[in-house]
Amino acid sequence: MTGPVVALCGGIGGAKLALGLSRVLDARQLTIIVNTGDDFEHLGLSISPDIDTVLYTLGGVADRDRGWGRADETWHFMETLRELGGEHWFQLGDRDLAMHVERTAFLRSGGTLSAFIRRAARAFGIGARILPMTDDPVRTVVDTDAGTLSFQRYFVERRCTPVVQALRFEGAQEAAPAAGVVSALSDLAARAVVICPSNPYLSIDPILAVPGIRDALENTPAPVIAVSPIIAGQAVKGPTVKIMAELGIGATTQSIAAHYQGFIDGLVIDDGDAADAASVSVPVLVTRTLMQDFADRDRLAVDVVSFAAALTSRKVARTAGATR
Repeated sequence: MTGPVVALCGGIGGAKLALGLSRVLDARQLTIIVNTGDDFEHLGLSISPDIDTVLYTLGGVADRDRGWGRADETWHFMETLRELGGEHWFQLGDRDLAMHVERTAFLRSGGTLSAFIRRAARAFGIGARILPMTDDPVRTVVDTDAGTLSFQRYFVERRCTPVVQALRFEGAQEAAPAAGVVSALSDLAARAVVICPSNPYLSIDPILAVPGIRDALENTPAPVIAVSPIIAGQAVKGPTVKIMAELGIGATTQSIAAHYQGFIDGLVIDDGDAADAASVSVPVLVTRTLMQDFADRDRLAVDVVSFAAALTSRKVARTAGATR
């Protein structure tokens, strides 16, 4: 089966699977819709952490040891910033800094984030189409026991220590999907929509909060496959499990399935959670979801696309039944 594939993702975990998809497919058939709720303004610069992680990962320049930023990075800027007593809680490498400076100048000249991403993707030789969820400002805000914090203050400066009470996506209701987002999800030729194993609450929910995107997911003709970020009750990286606990949600396969209920047609879970498969109402693929190297990324990408192909006839039948 051929046809476009659309992936929704946030940062590190999502970018790993997005890379696998770009390697096992014709990259020109892949559209990646990326969370911009993490975007913020810092030191006068427009910073897009998830976008940059996807660009660096697919461009082959990501630092695979740290999991974020660029490889072969130097830190002279940060060293000088500390000497001057500046805000140094958010790490900006010298190579990474060039991305932020160029993006800031581009946006201030009237360009859109979408257009800047196209320019950067060409520079990195990326064949896949990378789209922000929106070109409008949306900011993830975290209500905590320490007060209301912007996402990066919570995530980086406070290292996720405060207890989360609620998450909000300021500006989402006034935002519009970036050009190409809804049409990619609505493409009659699409063979799959993949929700990458990104944090559902911090990375995927901001995308879904933009009006029109959830509706497009609910009505897409392609099977929608979510990959669980939970492995045996734990997250590989990041505060997913901590946030779920603080919001009163169990870190289980069932919770992930329930979170995406209404628009997923299948769920991919790790073989360590195989016993949970029978308790989920949608079809489940049990496989190894931990991605430690390129082979793991490629294998999981193949598994996900093959699973989608197996669910295509089921999706067609369900959609036909709903329109009668």
